[in-house]
Amino acid sequence: MLFITIQDLEAAINYWRSQSPASGEELHLCIEASALAKPYALMIVQGSQRVPMDVLDETAKSAIQTFLKVTKIN
Repeated sequence: MLFITIQDLEAAINYWRSQSPASGEELHLCIEASALAKPYALMIVQGSQRVPMDVLDETAKSAIQTFLKVTKIN
């Protein structure tokens, strides 16, 4: 089972925020950052350091997978 750390989630949120900054007067997050912010907040509240990848919804999975692919150092 693949796990995502809270540090990876935070880095992915920051990556997506840099790709698509918050917009509007309400400063809406982009879809990807918003999807990742939900499990990130739950991890903070629960004191978790990692979460199984399979508990993420499809949008969050796609966002984290893209982040990991784009930022992978070869």
